[in-house]
Amino acid sequence: QVQVVESGGGLVQAGGSLRLSCATSEASGTIGNIGAMGWYRQAPGAQRELVAVATSGGTTNYADSVKGRFTISRDNAKNTVYLQMDNLKPEDTAVYYCRADVMKSVWTLYYWGQGTQVTVSS
Repeated sequence: QVQVVESGGGLVQAGGSLRLSCATSEASGTIGNIGAMGWYRQAPGAQRELVAVATSGGTTNYADSVKGRFTISRDNAKNTVYLQMDNLKPEDTAVYYCRADVMKSVWTLYYWGQGTQVTVSS
């Protein structure tokens, strides 16, 4: 079973920065082929939405609301993805979730972390 663990959330004032980390691991030590790794967020009363995603080849994609402020990066050797969040706004307040897409044969399995709270005060 693949485990996904996020860290780095917290409380910050508007205009501040936070860096989220997401590490994946598997009890046997072999995760397999991880494709995309991404960050999603869910605010109270809202649906979960994509924030940023990075493929194993280095392609990145961002939600329009975070372009120019957030940067996603990954370390394939460590099966880890990061989200640098700068110039944070109160509307960025949400629980941030990491997702790892693992290819197993012809299937793609989606593994989610437990989430980390980000709160931006005005």
